[in-house]
Amino acid sequence: MHFGKVLHDQLPSNPPGLDRSKGTLVERCDVERLSFFVLNFTKLKTIGLLSDTHGYWDERYATFFAECDEIWHAGDIGSLEVYNRLMELKPVRAVTGNIDGYPLRSMLKAEMTFCIEGVNVYMTHIGGYPGKYAPGIENKLRTQNINLFISGHSHILKVVNDAKLGLLHINPGAAGLQGWQLQRTLVRFKIENSKISDLEVLELKLH
Repeated sequence: MHFGKVLHDQLPSNPPGLDRSKGTLVERCDVERLSFFVLNFTKLKTIGLLSDTHGYWDERYATFFAECDEIWHAGDIGSLEVYNRLMELKPVRAVTGNIDGYPLRSMLKAEMTFCIEGVNVYMTHIGGYPGKYAPGIENKLRTQNINLFISGHSHILKVVNDAKLGLLHINPGAAGLQGWQLQRTLVRFKIENSKISDLEVLELKLH
């Protein structure tokens, strides 16, 4: 994968125009031991990723994710208000974290598996990382043929390849104020034709 750049308390200018005319008729997905084919016009997808907001909203979330097609939240959302504000921006995929209560737990699951542009994704809040996965996680990643593993909880930004399982792990760190992180972080990347590229990190000061 191509690691793009780290942005420090600033937002990039509008990206150049993207040619989204390329497509494929068939996309192969392997999710939860099921192999199936779906008709799909493939195009580049830009993903915004964050975690551990702990009920805190920053308007720079909206700015950084403005060009994204989807926003993913890896848990510890902290409030229904934060979730709803993200939903107002873009379609959201989210899991609950250990601090999330009602009504988020009645709306969302603790884990999710899905296929997007040929990439099998598994997302949960507490999952560990390559070499130190949480109990049961490595088996799920292997048996479900996962290409991209997303987790949160640690409040530490981490982007690591797992050569053994053949996947990429991303923990976007913490976007909120609560916790032990020295700075807040958001992540943005692209997925196209089963490839992940152009990963960018926005670093925000705690105060």
